[in-house]
Amino acid sequence: MSERKSWKEYFMEITDIVATRSTCDRAWVGCLIVNDDNRIVSSGYNGSVSGNPHCDDVGHTMRDGHCIATIHAEINALLYCAKEGISVNNCTAYITHFPCLNCTKALIQAGIKQIYYRNDYRVDNYAVELLKRNKVGFEKIKAQ
Repeated sequence: MSERKSWKEYFMEITDIVATRSTCDRAWVGCLIVNDDNRIVSSGYNGSVSGNPHCDDVGHTMRDGHCIATIHAEINALLYCAKEGISVNNCTAYITHFPCLNCTKALIQAGIKQIYYRNDYRVDNYAVELLKRNKVGFEKIKAQ
């Protein structure tokens, strides 16, 4: 029998699967929010506002080099928790890509204590500074 995966490997693999639901082909991003008991409390992927056309169907709405129609995976995961009244305080976020500055700020403000990610993508120096200043751990997890 093979050795069991670590929790980090397990959740990162699930995050990769969540990303396959993304509807903006500029980046397929997935996010899981996991509590201290290693239970998934939310997942999110990048895509358009519910009920609106998706980039994959109608193309991108670009502004300043960014697709503004897309809600990022981290924000979708946090918004589900806000909508359903689920606390994410002291939870861990597993994300396929390093979070952008706005997502970093939202994760910190929501009380996320640790971030694991797989891919470096536009790593913002101020996002790194904010994570360090707010004592939010972050670690790159390589694919197994």
